Amino acid sequence: MAVFSLHFKIQLSMLFTEMYTGLKSLFNLERNRIDIPFSDISIRMQEFSSSDDFASLDSKAAIPVYYPSPDSEVSENCRFTYPVFVKGNQEKYNHPILLLHGLNERSWFKYLPWAYYLAEHTGRPVILFPIAFHINRSPLDWANPRAMLPLLNFRKKSLPTADSTSFVNVALSERLSDDPLRFFTSGRQSAYDIVRLVRQIHDGEHPLFEKGSQTDIFAYSIGAFLSEIIMLANPDGLFSETRLFMFCGGSVFSAMNGVSKLIMDKKAFDGIYKFYMHDIDQEIEHKGPLSDYLKSNSLGYSFHSMIDFKNHRSFRDQRFREMRKRISTITLKNDKVIPAKDTFYTLDGNAEMFDFPYEYTHETPFPVTNQTLIPLVDKAFESVFSRAAKFLC
Repeated sequence: MAVFSLHFKIQLSMLFTEMYTGLKSLFNLERNRIDIPFSDISIRMQEFSSSDDFASLDSKAAIPVYYPSPDSEVSENCRFTYPVFVKGNQEKYNHPILLLHGLNERSWFKYLPWAYYLAEHTGRPVILFPIAFHINRSPLDWANPRAMLPLLNFRKKSLPTADSTSFVNVALSERLSDDPLRFFTSGRQSAYDIVRLVRQIHDGEHPLFEKGSQTDIFAYSIGAFLSEIIMLANPDGLFSETRLFMFCGGSVFSAMNGVSKLIMDKKAFDGIYKFYMHDIDQEIEHKGPLSDYLKSNSLGYSFHSMIDFKNHRSFRDQRFREMRKRISTITLKNDKVIPAKDTFYTLDGNAEMFDFPYEYTHETPFPVTNQTLIPLVDKAFESVFSRAAKFLC
């Protein structure tokens, strides 16, 4: 252990692959505090209770056969722990960075070196906050291949053309196929939780942060989509000065392709694409809770503006112009899930495109399994996160 820790100390601020291995071995959400060996950075666990009203916008009351209770009764999603990386041993900190993850994530492991790097190089606390029904806000069975086997077999048998179905994505695929509105309602709950968290921090009600602290955001993939909606809406003016750094994200929904063995299968994606690109317009034409929310609530209106290029375009373009200096974005040339060209178009060119000299994907921009790629992966990670740290300092 001592030898590993010494090596960990030497490499931690430089090499992504070393950070990933070391932090993964240390991380445990059950511990209140994790002190990283030979580092002045520690991880503090914080509790959060979500209070979103699920019933107000549910499109149907039917309960899927594999999910024996309504979403509102998934206890893991309502009460959960989130980690905060802090530098030093102060009683109170200020100016945190909120780090938001991608769709269908079931673990923080991928993001631990991201958070560490940002905390180390900005000196600011980094909050890893889970999106609704993701990571530790979802039942453990959803990430358990053995528990998912009956559902996987059922889905493959009943939907033989559902390309890309896997142990990893079957829980999300089944939930979205059962009710495409879940993509919106879980996003809405996540947005409300984030607004509540940022308000707690600003008002001095959070145990780790000084009153008046401003929160900035680092967002990846669907976390970028969620962040854009929140920034466009700017509820209660809480995000008027927020800086947003996006990685592998930034386009409107219509330009995305979520079909992936790590995200969702084709049946699920086709279902939500049809719902949000076609069916939702019919919902808006009829009076009801969903229609009212999308028309009159700032978050609902902003969500609808991010569905397709044509939706509320003057509003969206004007807001992004106003925030241009507070938004920085890095796309990847070979990203098939959120293509670079569509992010450029959404943000009126306010983005950069990177390319790495190895095989990568949207879901795995920094692969850690191929030892021969380690020097290239480390360099690629540094190129992205040094830019992010500089922007968020």
